[in-house]
Amino acid sequence: MPRLDPQAQVSADAEIGDGTVVWGLAQVREGAVLGAECVVGRGAYIGAGVRIGDRVKVQNLAQVYEPAVVGDGVFIGPGAILTNDEHPRAVRPDGSRVDAAHWQPVGVTLQHGCSVGAGAVCVAPVVVGAWAMVAAGAVVVHDVPEFALVAGTPARRIGWVGPTGRRLLDEGEGQWRCPGTGELFIESGGYLSEAEDHD
Repeated sequence: MPRLDPQAQVSADAEIGDGTVVWGLAQVREGAVLGAECVVGRGAYIGAGVRIGDRVKVQNLAQVYEPAVVGDGVFIGPGAILTNDEHPRAVRPDGSRVDAAHWQPVGVTLQHGCSVGAGAVCVAPVVVGAWAMVAAGAVVVHDVPEFALVAGTPARRIGWVGPTGRRLLDEGEGQWRCPGTGELFIESGGYLSEAEDHD
């Protein structure tokens, strides 16, 4: 069963997986789906219809706006924001208020195992690839390849990381090795892949 803090606001329409914990002052909106064994920190916001996989950590005060899709094993750091509006305006040119009928939300996609650091902003629509890492405070405005380590404003690739989250070591000739596991990766055309199939 999920564990919901009495101070959390979880819509009766939301689907919360087995073993998931939602802490106080967090809000989970209608139609949101959270998988098993997730942790939603204090004051975090999960928008209507957001899809979150299993074993995801959404840290304190993170904001995940619809229609974001979050894969299994993703880490979303404290205060991180996934936006949903490409052309944000409060009013139209004639001064009338912009409401839900006047804009189309676009989402951020976080693929399995990736991490978004504290205070980082992912500006929709972007995809952060599997096992990639977005540094704290970065602003992501372009898709992030799998295993990429990105930092800065706007975020740029500054290295590669493996599934352990440790920065890979350059062995030359497009070969990169994880200092923790010894696993070898191959870089080609700005992308990284595992040297062998790991089914």
